Amino acid sequence: MSDSSLEQLIDLLTGRRVAVLTGAGISTDSGIPDYRGPDSPPRNPMTYQQFVGDPVFRQRYWARNHIGWRYMDAARPNAGHRALARLERAGVVTGVITQNVDLLHTKARHRAVIDLHGVYARVRCLGCQALLSRMTLAEQLEAANPGFAETMRITGLEVAPDADAVVADSSSFHMVDCARCGGMLKPDIVYFGESVPEQRVAEAFSMVEAAEVLLVAGSSLRVMSGLRFARRAAKTGRDVVIVNRGETRGDDLATLTINASCSTVLTELANRLPSSDP
Repeated sequence: MSDSSLEQLIDLLTGRRVAVLTGAGISTDSGIPDYRGPDSPPRNPMTYQQFVGDPVFRQRYWARNHIGWRYMDAARPNAGHRALARLERAGVVTGVITQNVDLLHTKARHRAVIDLHGVYARVRCLGCQALLSRMTLAEQLEAANPGFAETMRITGLEVAPDADAVVADSSSFHMVDCARCGGMLKPDIVYFGESVPEQRVAEAFSMVEAAEVLLVAGSSLRVMSGLRFARRAAKTGRDVVIVNRGETRGDDLATLTINASCSTVLTELANRLPSSDP
């Protein structure tokens, strides 16, 4: 990041209300791999249709998630998350819309967070819509698969952005159903091929429209669920600023793009932007 880019960024944000949209790139410094970063391997996330329509896919998912969610649960906010929380407390950032399911903004003590794609720590029954914590399900899965988490040989990546892990064999893994109605359990996460709840989308658009600038941090904007907010901001005359390692699908919408680490740029912002609090 050049000094001139940083100065331009500070000039754009000073004294203005800033909404933030974050993606997987902000969490890489917390040990959670990116989906589409320059150094990321190819990934094929499970679709909603695969999960609900194929018990073999579902069994593999739960076996992998039974390992992977623990790594995500242990992850802690990095300098980028903490810097955004400082900017929120200073009155600069009005709120965060995150495409991540890792809860790291919440762990960083943000006050206004919209978890656009849900969170890893909750599970929903597709039958009766009952919610339970991922820890509760972990206990049920451990009872059905004693010792699996301790003895399963892990290969490749330990964890992916959706709390997945790579395990050697999932064919013997036993799934569990909803204790209330016997329905299918699914992480309370929006899968590929599934729509974000309308109310959540409306709240996110309201957050963008209540701000003067949209700061995109760590998102390639490859999927429409994030890109639409950048498009709305640009269409309504708001500045769009993108901080990301690598090109994004929204670069043509941006007033300023910075190809750099989120942690580095956001920390500099938090250190140098004046407070907007009265």
